[in-house]
Amino acid sequence: MKITILRATLPLALIATLAACGGTKPSEEKAETEAKEGAEAPSQGVIKLSPQQIATAGIQLVRPTVGGGGAIELPGTIEGDPQGTQVVSAAIGGRVVALTRNLGQSVGRGETLAVIESREAAQLNAEVEAAQARAALAQSNLRREQRLFNERVSAEQDLIAARTAAREAEIALRLARQQVSAAGGGGGSLNRLAIRAPIGGQVIARSVTLGQTVAADAELFRVANLSTVSLTLSLSAADAGRVRPGATVEVSAPGRQATARITFVSPVLDATTRLVPVIAAIDNRSGQWRVGESVQAAILLGGGGGNENGGGSAVSVPSTAVQTIGDKPVVFVRTGDGFRAAPVTLGQASGASVMVLWGLTGREQIAAANSFVLKAELGKGEGGDED
Repeated sequence: MKITILRATLPLALIATLAACGGTKPSEEKAETEAKEGAEAPSQGVIKLSPQQIATAGIQLVRPTVGGGGAIELPGTIEGDPQGTQVVSAAIGGRVVALTRNLGQSVGRGETLAVIESREAAQLNAEVEAAQARAALAQSNLRREQRLFNERVSAEQDLIAARTAAREAEIALRLARQQVSAAGGGGGSLNRLAIRAPIGGQVIARSVTLGQTVAADAELFRVANLSTVSLTLSLSAADAGRVRPGATVEVSAPGRQATARITFVSPVLDATTRLVPVIAAIDNRSGQWRVGESVQAAILLGGGGGNENGGGSAVSVPSTAVQTIGDKPVVFVRTGDGFRAAPVTLGQASGASVMVLWGLTGREQIAAANSFVLKAELGKGEGGDED
């Protein structure tokens, strides 16, 4: 009986001993292998690029727009700033004998655009010279009468008359000079007047040719300072009630984007369209916007949404910043040595931007234009891992 029990328990003891000595070795090796592989595997969604490589790829870096509660999308038209556009006309008629600027050329304030030759110009200049002579004679008489009065030779009445005549001659001279200045100023000779630019800017229109005879008040040039242009919009009365001066407008056209600020919301409806005229100002120092072109505008409304990152305002990014990887939208966020693909949850699109409900705080720097280059680079990296 004892022998039977010993034979039954021996296999069990042997199994326990083997298990204690080396039975867990395969699982330990598996865990060690996985840890090693995890340490050697590259970080998912990370792309290392130097600043030079970023510039060469043409990747544009922007920051998300924070704030907003939706947008009003509508077409708009670029126009010149009314305060930055001036019509240059001839105050007198005559023949154009010189032109110093052509279309597209820059001109400074007070610089000569054209020179007009006419009999009227000769008359104005002659009046100035005659007034100068009369003023000089009146001053000479005044000095003489003052000397005679001091010597008690002349009466005080004569001194007062000389002083009055000198004052009248001075007024006549100033009037003659102002008439010449209003006509354009000196043009180099007695019968010529210079037409000067009232503001600095660029010549955007020229309706005169050399040798042409022009009438008084005829438009010769149009000069515009296009460093700032206007965006004109037309809103319904209901939409205009939600827009205030200072609101941000995202302006887009093929290959171009900009941000404008609303400067005027009309309190009166247009009598013809029954819409509310709205004007926004755009910085155009780069010269990318042309007067008269049609663009797409999105007026960002205040208030709203908040995001799930703990921020109190909605975050929006350019549509070009959003890429799709594995059927999920991502935005490439700038890091110290490149970019990382940040998964995001998107909201409503408004013009050239889209709202991000989750995934960004608004303080990041992200890739906008040409962000597809990063997607392609990330795809190559994943393909290499698979190989």
